[in-house]
Amino acid sequence: MTPDNLGTDREPAPLVLEGELLPDDESTALLARRSGPEGLRARVAVLVRGVAHAPQISQLRAVAGYRLRQAPRDVVRLGWFFLRGHGRWIAKGWTWATHGDLRADARAARLAGDQEARRTAQETIRADAHARWSKIGRVLHRTLAGGLLVTFLAGVLALVDAQVPRADMWLWLASVYTVLGALAVVGIWVLKAAPLGWLVAAIWEGRDKTPGASWLVRPCREDADSWIDERMISQALAHLGISPLDRFFKNGGELTYTVPARVDGEGTFAQIRLPMGATADMVAAKRTTLAANLGRAALETWPTQGEEAGLLDLWIADKGKLGGGAGPWPLLHEGTVDVFEGVPIGKTQRGHVIYGHFFERNWIVGGRPGQGKTALVRILVLGACLDPTAELWVFVIAQNTDFTPFGPRLTRYQVGMGPDVAAAAVQALADLFSEMERRGKLLATLPGSPPATSRRLADKPAHGLHPLICVISECHELFGHPTHGEQAEKLAISVIKQGRKFGITLVLDTQSPTATSIPKEVTRNTSCGVAFSVADHIANDGLLGSGKYRAGIRATDLRMHTDRGTSVMVGVSDATFELVRGFYVPYSDGVDMVTPVVTRAMTAIDQLRRTGGPTPDDEDQDDEAEQIDHLANVQTALRGERRVRTQVVLTRLAELNPAVYEGWTFQDLSAALADYDIEPVKSGGVKVVRATDVTHALTYRDRLYDTEGDG
Repeated sequence: MTPDNLGTDREPAPLVLEGELLPDDESTALLARRSGPEGLRARVAVLVRGVAHAPQISQLRAVAGYRLRQAPRDVVRLGWFFLRGHGRWIAKGWTWATHGDLRADARAARLAGDQEARRTAQETIRADAHARWSKIGRVLHRTLAGGLLVTFLAGVLALVDAQVPRADMWLWLASVYTVLGALAVVGIWVLKAAPLGWLVAAIWEGRDKTPGASWLVRPCREDADSWIDERMISQALAHLGISPLDRFFKNGGELTYTVPARVDGEGTFAQIRLPMGATADMVAAKRTTLAANLGRAALETWPTQGEEAGLLDLWIADKGKLGGGAGPWPLLHEGTVDVFEGVPIGKTQRGHVIYGHFFERNWIVGGRPGQGKTALVRILVLGACLDPTAELWVFVIAQNTDFTPFGPRLTRYQVGMGPDVAAAAVQALADLFSEMERRGKLLATLPGSPPATSRRLADKPAHGLHPLICVISECHELFGHPTHGEQAEKLAISVIKQGRKFGITLVLDTQSPTATSIPKEVTRNTSCGVAFSVADHIANDGLLGSGKYRAGIRATDLRMHTDRGTSVMVGVSDATFELVRGFYVPYSDGVDMVTPVVTRAMTAIDQLRRTGGPTPDDEDQDDEAEQIDHLANVQTALRGERRVRTQVVLTRLAELNPAVYEGWTFQDLSAALADYDIEPVKSGGVKVVRATDVTHALTYRDRLYDTEGDG
């Protein structure tokens, strides 16, 4: 700040730009000489710079700057509110004095020809008038009596105060005069403030009562340009050219906001009850116009249908916020995954981490080439790799190396454009169908007949109920194959419909989501649909489901290259849709951050049994342990009896093989039986082992081993 700027030729004292503002007297005097809007703006700027280190300063700067720019307009608005407030008071007074509301009832009854209702309304008016004037008379009588009493007491107190010095008064009487003096001072200040109170009350009464309208409020947000409130939304909806809305606003209607405009992640969310004749689909069809009215890009404006056709869910992104990435993948350097809980795949439009789930889910991912489709599928597979119990199959019906680093972790992996790869993918679908049947029969035989697999069952390798995830990349090549396409379609639909509860998940990706390349039944029954930038509504609904484009859920608005890595997802959360910026794990020329994660995953499963038998490292370590068949020994210890006390079983086991079972406790026996889902039960007040449970477990185990030997 120069001396010329301050209007004086004296140098101002230095200002502290960080920490608390502490100007000296000379600086304060120089600033005080400034007057008018320029001086106010300068003082606000100094204040803002003086506390620039505080977290709230950017908000303060936005609020102060906005208010200064709008000061002339605010003065005019406040003057209009002041006048309109008096007009509203007069209207309310006239309605009260003339019984306007009751007379309206009588008028409506006369127009309707309802003589009884008209007579009732007129009698109510007369009764109300009589009661009102009686009440006014009582109030006036009491006011007059009270006024006379107060005047008399005031005169007496004034006479006493004039005749008797305070020092000669009784103490209590002097205290009374002290209190009265204080009340007099307060009363004087109240009278002085009364005009200001009248001004504020009139402005408040005359304020704009449109939902969300305000005149001295600025949102506590860093980006002032992103401010969206109910008034702005109402104005935007009023200029969409939708006939029912036009008539509604022309007749002075005010929209009902079931959810007022509020900050929601990196944007603003509101829910509006539309007037009769208007639907959310009508607004969604005018999305581009609505975005222009709100000063946003089409991608930043998402009008969708709420729980009812007349409920509009509207989410508006802050300007420019959707252009940023999601940041590094949380599991890039450490951490494990439970596929029953999901894999972090990106951040929603609200800035929340979204998880991709596998259990009871199937996926279809698509979009134009180069927009992030493969990167998302790679994140899903990479996360599943970090669950040691998950088995992964990948088939790429194209000639690329997108999944080559996953090779050591994959049970099945084929890549190529030849018919052998398509045939292998169809065989995999057939094997999944057979696995569904096996798992369904197995679940029916387990204790309690569980309806679906679970984390507990997946952790028991003997059952073979671990998560099984099959990925078919560029699936349009498979479904459109002249030889294998029809069979692949039938098998895929069966797996998608029935495999979810058995821990079997199918992940499909394509860059050609058309009606001919992706069977409708596949899209209709797939739980999670993901659409990156697509060319038209056919591709949009082919990935996200029928009717999504018409409902305003549109990946067609995603821009090529600009919105790379951003997708529209349905079924991944409780929301109608999510706009997700995906995490990205680099795998390109010279940069490979996928292989280290796969290596970490392989380390995690070194000590776990994989489907089809133990790992090579486990085989040597467990040879001796596998020679002891606890289940068969327990059956021997039962000696053909239907039920045997656990203590007797432990004694007989110790006699059978003292080296192993000597010192076994009830907990050891329970743990050994739990591996086969057998639990000692109570009978006659004691814990027993039932022979039927042991025989059933042995029969199932032998059948399982025979099946594995054949396979």
